[in-house]
Formats: sequence, structure tokens, C-alpha cells
Amino acid sequence: MPEVRSKDGAHIHYDDVGRGEPALLFIPGWCTTRAGFRQLLPRCASRRRVLSVDLRGHGASSSGGTDFDSATVLDDLLTVVRTSGARRIVPVALSHAGWWALELRRELGAERVPQLVLLDWIVTEPPPPFRDALQALVSDRWREARDGLFGMWLQGVEDKSIIRFVREDMGSFGEEMWARAAREISSAYAREGSPLRALSALTPSTPTLHLYSQPESHDYLEGQVAFGTQNPWFHVMKLPAVSHFPALEVPDLVAAGIEALVSARETYMNTTLDMPGPAPA
Repeated sequence: MPEVRSKDGAHIHYDDVGRGEPALLFIPGWCTTRAGFRQLLPRCASRRRVLSVDLRGHGASSSGGTDFDSATVLDDLLTVVRTSGARRIVPVALSHAGWWALELRRELGAERVPQLVLLDWIVTEPPPPFRDALQALVSDRWREARDGLFGMWLQGVEDKSIIRFVREDMGSFGEEMWARAAREISSAYAREGSPLRALSALTPSTPTLHLYSQPESHDYLEGQVAFGTQNPWFHVMKLPAVSHFPALEVPDLVAAGIEALVSARETYMNTTLDMPGPAPA
């Protein structure tokens, strides 16, 4: 498994499989690991190169021995991209890892980050119950809040592999990491307002696909469809899944959605490049 050394000495581990560009950069959310992409990885790697990262302090990656924040993780991701030699990447971000996808687009520009894929993210302003959960995660009620989130995420889920992923993978993180996650997620929403607002400020606009399965709320989907009507670069697909982890539950559909977005851009670019120039005078 490849690894890179961060500025402060942390070892960041990642998978590097497949060939072709743009490469897909799989980014897990806080308090989870690249195991959340284990079903998606082989499906996407059959078509193009995939880099799948463990965040610092998560999975096989070390923490560096000190406190860290979202900016530190962003530096790690930039180091992975630079070391990999990938010229162009498409971030595929799980949940609140979408904030890093946005920052990668800002840092590297539209040419090197031609598209974004977001998986099951709260792309609107966070609802009050979620805000309350974030506040509880930085209190002595953190375990109760975490277990409440687990219960919500697993409601109606019968797939034992997804239940194990939540209970064992996400459940392996302690108070410090959950508090850090809540702090950084709250800070991002306070700074940006909402992911849709932040995306709409990118210049030039970046083709973005949001693949999600929950919540079932019609208003949540309708709002995104309306946003996409006004901003044709934004696309949303509601997936037929019961969990908040579509990459584990319906990986074929997620892989197909990703490939459709990336291939559409490639087709457009090839068509543009092949267009005949003006006839000679």
C-alpha cells in the first residue's frame, strides 16, 4: 500500500489501483476509513485510476501525534495528489468530506479538478436536529449523540456488512475524534452557509453530481432539482437504498453515476478538440 509523509511526519496510506485520467480520489468522511469504498473501488478501477485515502488518524494512517483540523487533512490530500503524479483528479467524497472536495477544487483549479462527486451529504443548511447532534458530540453526552446518529443511519438496514461498518469501523473512534469531527463540520457550515452556496461560488462552475439515498424527504430532493434547473452544472440522483452508505449498498449504481459524469466531460472535451477550425480565407 503506498504512503506519503506529511509535513509534520504523519504517514498517510492510500490505495492506488487502475489506470487512466482523470483519476478518482476517494475521500472518506470523519470517523470512518476507506473501507467505506471497498465495494466501489474494484468497479471504478476497472475503468480508470483510483486513489483511495485513509485520513490522518483514521485506518492505516497515523495522526502525527498532535491535534489537527480540516486544513491539515487538506494538506495531506494535496500531498497524496502531488506524490501520485496525477495531473487531473475527480474527488469522490463521502458525506462531509465534500468540504475537502470543494477545497481541492479551489486549490488546484478547474483544469486539474474538472468535476466533483458527492455521496450522501447534507448539501443544504444543516437541519436543527443535526446541529443539536454536533453540539452534543463536543459535550459529555458525546456517546449518546454518536449512538443516536448510528441508530438513524441504520434505520431499516438489514445488510450485515453495513451494520458492521457502522458499529465496528465508525464505532472504533473515540471521544476525541468525534469531537474534532463535530467541531470541523460545524465550522464549515458556519463559514460557507451550505454546500450548494459554496459550489455556486466556484468560478468557473464545476460539473457536480450528488448521489444520495437518504433522507426520503421529497422537499430535500425537490430543492436540489430546482437548484440544478437554475445551475445546469449541478446534478442530483436519488438512489434506491435504505442506508446512508450507497457506495456500500448499491455500488454498481454509484459507479455508473460516477462514470457517466466523468465520461460526459471527456466526450465534450474530445468533441470540442475535434471541431474543425474556420475555413481558410
